[in-house]
Amino acid sequence: MTKRPSHQYATPVLLGVLMFASNFMNTGIFTFGGNDFAVWFVISLLCFACGYYMNKNFGWHLGGKVDFSIIIAVTVLSILLISFFRDYFSANELLTENLILYSLRNITLGSMALFGMAIDEVLHREREATVLEEKLKTYEQQLQDARKEAELELREAKVKAEKIVNDAEILSKNIVLKKERIERELREFIQTERELLKRYEES
Repeated sequence: MTKRPSHQYATPVLLGVLMFASNFMNTGIFTFGGNDFAVWFVISLLCFACGYYMNKNFGWHLGGKVDFSIIIAVTVLSILLISFFRDYFSANELLTENLILYSLRNITLGSMALFGMAIDEVLHREREATVLEEKLKTYEQQLQDARKEAELELREAKVKAEKIVNDAEILSKNIVLKKERIERELREFIQTERELLKRYEES
């Protein structure tokens, strides 16, 4: 197992710090009159960026496990902190509901990090798909060129084979013609010899 550089662990730590720091924000985070929503948006964006870089450093599977572990750890730590310091967090009344809301806050920020990881993973897969598509086009072009080359070589082989067959046919015809000529000359020679013998016998 390869040892990771220590600076890669800064992103998960930062994500945990951001999630934990969200506990100290005002509970009315979606009030548009103040700056709470802007702060919440910035923290969410930072968690998204942390998830994006976590996916680059740890990958989808390990990064997802790290993100899930951070969500669990920060949520448990937040519940303990809020339970012990109820007065500061105004959680005396409806303690259970407040704990659920703070936990949902941490889970939401962790989900933003997971969303950032998913975006990076999708972009990474798209780049891989583009590279594979280019390779596939190259292979298809090479295959098409190989087919054309094979067809050309097959045509050349057919032409050479036809030439060999034609040459063989011409050679065999020449041999047959020579044989017929020799046989004819031999018959003529034998006929001439017979006539000479016959004349010799008559004389």
